[in-house]
Amino acid sequence: MNKTLLLIGLLLTGNLAIAQSLHTIDSLKIELANAREDTSKIDILINLNSNFWSSQSDSALKYGEEALRLAKLTSDLAREALALQRIGGTYGNLGNYPKSFEFYFKAMEINENISNPDQTINCLASIGTSYELSNNYPAALRYYQKALKRSIAQRPGWIPLLQKFIGIAYRKANQIDSAFFYMQKAITSNDTLKNAFLEQSLFTEMGIIQFKMGNRENAFHYVHQNISINENESDHRSLSTAYNTLADFFKAVGNADSGIYYAKRGLVEAEINSRKQEILQSYKLLAELYEPQDTRKALYYLKMASAINDELFGAQKTTDLQKTLAEEQERVRQAEVKRIAYENQLKQYTFLAVLFVIISIALLLYRNNVREKKAKKLLAEKNELIQQTLTNLKSTQTQLIHSEKMASLGELTAGIAHEIQNPLNFVNNFSEVNKELLAEMKNEIDNGNIDEVKSIANDVIENQEKINHHGKRADAIVKGMLLHSRQTSGTKEPTDINALCNEYLRLVYHGIKAKDKNFNADIKTDFDESFGKINIVPQDVGRVLLNLYNNSFYAVNEKLKAESSKLNADYKPLVSVQTKKINDKVEIRVKDNGNGIRQNIVDKIFQPFFTTKPTGQGTGLGLSLSYDIIKAQGGEIKVETKEGEGAEFIIQLPVF
Repeated sequence: MNKTLLLIGLLLTGNLAIAQSLHTIDSLKIELANAREDTSKIDILINLNSNFWSSQSDSALKYGEEALRLAKLTSDLAREALALQRIGGTYGNLGNYPKSFEFYFKAMEINENISNPDQTINCLASIGTSYELSNNYPAALRYYQKALKRSIAQRPGWIPLLQKFIGIAYRKANQIDSAFFYMQKAITSNDTLKNAFLEQSLFTEMGIIQFKMGNRENAFHYVHQNISINENESDHRSLSTAYNTLADFFKAVGNADSGIYYAKRGLVEAEINSRKQEILQSYKLLAELYEPQDTRKALYYLKMASAINDELFGAQKTTDLQKTLAEEQERVRQAEVKRIAYENQLKQYTFLAVLFVIISIALLLYRNNVREKKAKKLLAEKNELIQQTLTNLKSTQTQLIHSEKMASLGELTAGIAHEIQNPLNFVNNFSEVNKELLAEMKNEIDNGNIDEVKSIANDVIENQEKINHHGKRADAIVKGMLLHSRQTSGTKEPTDINALCNEYLRLVYHGIKAKDKNFNADIKTDFDESFGKINIVPQDVGRVLLNLYNNSFYAVNEKLKAESSKLNADYKPLVSVQTKKINDKVEIRVKDNGNGIRQNIVDKIFQPFFTTKPTGQGTGLGLSLSYDIIKAQGGEIKVETKEGEGAEFIIQLPVF
């Protein structure tokens, strides 16, 4: 129980730092000088790392690295893993997340190999926290849930803390109901553990959740309660979070002066601990709070926030982080390959052993017929297994293709809603006008003014024609949607390719705009009107266009985000579509001025499941299915790209 409480203390004070040292730094240095055993030196060095962790990260790093060196010399894997964890925590405190992930992954690998459940759970939670600080909340939740699952089976004392971490990740991902659910579970679970430090650490987080739920009085009460406890304990790290939280509350209610006061207090507390994430938050709050009243100060704090943001999440850090995560994925993949190879080897040995026994029995008893029956039975089982596997594979492939189709339909829905709203507005407006005209006509009939009645009747007829026109337009849009969602028959039919390209471009653009109000991009079209309709399967070609348009808008939006962080106001997102008849073929070009495609992966983009998008944002099937569809139409699809300048996809379809 004591060991579990100690590890919970480590996570509460920054994943790996001990909440309160048992000795002063000076006494630890004396102990280190007098220590004779390497194991004692390692333990003292790790304690020194913990004591310097929140105040002098450079010193903490020095002692952590010395502990790691001695642990490797003595081949002490448990202490080596612990030293790796402490170094990872120190790098995380410095805001160097690529290095933090690197050391945490190494520590977790060792802890799993030596079956160290406490430290494995610790590593999972620490990696989750690093993902959370890197704003990758889905990944953070995956690691927190893994840690929670292991805690339920092995270490129940960790449960409330991990429930708290899950609640924080959900809150940062703006899933408030889930955040409130897990925070309540953490409070309930802690009623049994009765950890006072954990209990008071929940106050600020519950305050934030209550504020987002509209319970502002409760929110302020929770945060002030946390501040009162932490001021008595001089917990600068918790104070910086609490002060920034209050500043954010006051900003939301329009009290700029109070917001500035608490943001500055949060900045002071964060600088004491060199907490760059909290410093960044303070700078952002001050920049936003000063903007309406003091532009000069707002610009100053905005520049400071930008500098910290570049230090934490700059291009090089992002590259290093991606490299570290890719190496970890490769390590996990290799481990899985080895595990499968080992299991296959065991199966082979088992199979050979069984076969040997069967042959031995057959030879001893001269019963060749029994051996033949056994061999046939084994072969039948294998054939059945192979057939079942093939059936499952085909079923999975069908489901994946259907999922991709449903995803594309979902992308179109918002755009269709925008398109159909316009004709419906016309129908409603002209109906109201006709109602007023008919009332006026009744009055004119009563007055015997036949000429005026005829004039009004003509207006009503004209309006009815407009209602009919826009009603048919809405009907065409709905039929188009149903046509897209219906299973294609694969039958070619004469199709206006220019209209098809323009319709899907408009629907995709409005669909993205409906989901992201801040998204904007220029659209340019150049349609060749010299050719008529061509024979294609319109639903299939429409899916290809949908995929290419989505990719182009995604590419320019990602580049716009990157350029905005560099304060580059010159970049203008542009997606262009061109059709042209070349001999007996029609060429469709979809071009964007995004980041382009790296040359080393151009040959892979049409492979199934290959994607450059982050996890959860792409299936890797879009371009693969597009390639198959165009080939089935008797056409070709290729790409021309220049890294940093954009990409252009070219479709060629036969005219006949």
